[in-house]
Amino acid sequence: MTRCDIPTPAVILAGGLARRMGGGDKPMREIGGRSLLQRVIDRLAPQCDGLILNANGDAARFDGFGLPVIADSVADFPGPLAGILAALDWTATNRPDVQWMLSAAGDCPFLPRDLVKQLHQARCKEGAQLAVAASAGQSHPVIGLWDVRLRDELRHALVAEDIRKVGRFTGRYPLATVEWPAAPLDPFFNTNTMEDIAEAERLALIDDRA
Repeated sequence: MTRCDIPTPAVILAGGLARRMGGGDKPMREIGGRSLLQRVIDRLAPQCDGLILNANGDAARFDGFGLPVIADSVADFPGPLAGILAALDWTATNRPDVQWMLSAAGDCPFLPRDLVKQLHQARCKEGAQLAVAASAGQSHPVIGLWDVRLRDELRHALVAEDIRKVGRFTGRYPLATVEWPAAPLDPFFNTNTMEDIAEAERLALIDDRA
């Protein structure tokens, strides 16, 4: 096992409020007969050394997925950074052998099958502390590799500095960015609206044939 091929658990972020869909658990919506969350799990499980789910509220609603469910440790739904922090803390406690963790959004059903490998390779090549995904010239900072040792700095940024945007935090560190092609479909397409769900249904036909 090389330095760039190391055990990497992942957190799937499902703590959003889905306001543009009228509320509820966005990752539980189905496309092509499977929930968005199940599609994310199916895509990440072969790449990752274990999965955990970040979600707030009653964890029992996710019992069918068989994953540990952890809630934000910072109050008032401050966004994905809070879920990432909770996952870093969980990893430090439960997986002390692990230095790196992947974060991914629970509403991105078409994630690359080589996501973890490519992020690690870029991180190693560039000597970076963090690595994020990109497509069509746009960075996707929620989807990336995190050094577990940065968790106290992230906690300070959230609690003491009120930083909410992932990019504001990652911009403080040497950052590797890996670009994926956006055709025939963007692997980081995410579903924010009901219109996106309809588009995801169409894209799922392409993805399922790949």
